[in-house]
Amino acid sequence: MLKWFEEVDQTRPGIVSSQVRLMRNWSQYAFPSQLSDKEKQELLRRLEVGLENLGSVDGKNYVYRNWKDMNEVERKALEERRVFQSAAYAKKNPVIGLILSQEEDTSIVLNDTEHIRLQITSPGLHLEELWERCDQMDDYINARFPYAFDKKYGYLTAYPTYTGTGLRASAVVHLPTLSLGKKFNGLVAEMGRFGAAVRGVYGEDNYGSLYEVSNQKTLGVTEKEILDLVSRAAGQLLAQERQVRKATLEKRRLEYEDEVYKSYGVLKYARRMSAKDAMIFLSQIMAGITDGILETEGNWGVYRLMLGIQPANLQMISQRPMEEGELEEVRAAYIRKELPKLR
Repeated sequence: MLKWFEEVDQTRPGIVSSQVRLMRNWSQYAFPSQLSDKEKQELLRRLEVGLENLGSVDGKNYVYRNWKDMNEVERKALEERRVFQSAAYAKKNPVIGLILSQEEDTSIVLNDTEHIRLQITSPGLHLEELWERCDQMDDYINARFPYAFDKKYGYLTAYPTYTGTGLRASAVVHLPTLSLGKKFNGLVAEMGRFGAAVRGVYGEDNYGSLYEVSNQKTLGVTEKEILDLVSRAAGQLLAQERQVRKATLEKRRLEYEDEVYKSYGVLKYARRMSAKDAMIFLSQIMAGITDGILETEGNWGVYRLMLGIQPANLQMISQRPMEEGELEEVRAAYIRKELPKLR
């Protein structure tokens, strides 16, 4: 069974993934930060039992994991794969549960910042389809655990930024050329004025040039308006990236091709590789494949490698802890093994 990030979607090259996330709270309990340890344990147990037949909704196989039963590397690996969020690590003795599908496309985090965080992800841009699946699952959960809801404000959440629909829709877009331009920060600011947030997936430096586009508002807007906003914003960014790349290819094609092939060569033969360098070179290859410069054997996606080379996931693959120096050796070996041959 393939994980969602191992699948390849070429319907809109340049849009890596899309995701819908719902925040919900059970009306019978206070928000997680206000619960005693005993109440947290009780809430978690009741949610676990009440959702044990979740697979009846979509036919998927689900497993339940408790935060305390996972080691640090497992938790970090799930964070790198965007299942957990860093907020969980700030808690002292967190009482958190996770329901995760075999494909890892569907997850429910229990008793973190909210009682229930339902998240569904797919490769490509498929927000409407994801919302339909999420809405169906949301109804199933609500029938068993009535949500905290206010007629005026909508769904009530511990974080006010989620109050209203409780929906955060997002798309990850690859912008290696556009993001280098002088006008990029102004473009991001302009998106913000229309309600769309754009941030680097890997922080301020954001090696790999992956950007997440999401809605800023959840109050006073409908779910459809949120989905349309994010789809439109992601599409506009992608269109501008293509325009800039087309101009680059027309003016500096040989130089561009040289960068792409050099990146492939370094990844294919290097014996040590930092995460920073690997992300930069993989980004070049992702762009080269999209632009038709590189053709690889088989149905192969770059994003899978971008996740696999992260520190905790590398340690999970190797099944042992490693220091940074050894990580660089193992990362290079992993890339050499997984990088496909060119046609």
